[in-house]
Amino acid sequence: MNSLKKKLLIAGFAATAFTAAAYVANAAQTVPAAAATGANYTASTPALKDFGPAPEFAGIENWINSAPLKQSELRGKVVLVDFWTYTCINCVNTLPYVKQWNAKYKDQGLAVIGVHTPEYPFERSKSNVVDATKRFDITYPVAQDNRYATWGAYHNQYWPAFYLIDKKGRIVYQHFGEGDYAETENVIRTLLAQPG
Repeated sequence: MNSLKKKLLIAGFAATAFTAAAYVANAAQTVPAAAATGANYTASTPALKDFGPAPEFAGIENWINSAPLKQSELRGKVVLVDFWTYTCINCVNTLPYVKQWNAKYKDQGLAVIGVHTPEYPFERSKSNVVDATKRFDITYPVAQDNRYATWGAYHNQYWPAFYLIDKKGRIVYQHFGEGDYAETENVIRTLLAQPG
């Protein structure tokens, strides 16, 4: 391959990477109008199920924005465990909702815990995860699950994945992938209204 073709190929890859990075950064900052205004967008609240006790946060290498947490310390709170990774566009698309729920309900008893489980080797770097939490303006605790120990304890298979835990420490709702934000928020409200 001649020098000009190499340069054009490199320039093409660089432009693609820059465009993707700009999209990811912008997507994490954009909150749909209904969510941003706090509008009560309609969705039914599904029947809650008992998926068993919430597993402990296992094998966490680093905690970002928090000292290490245990499930027992979170009893009496509603806990949203969000499995994500910073280069997954589907995960990035959920962040505006997760951040909004944290801001809206943390003073009412919601604890959001991001569990960052890497898909690629470079996502194991603590500094990369710290940079991503800053770039996406994530202020809630993030557990760095590089060895998939917490992922495995939850029998999780997807990015992104939400697990809602009631005040007694039991998983009562799961959602995988994007969407159903109003339904998830309705479950959060229902769980917050329950007695501790």
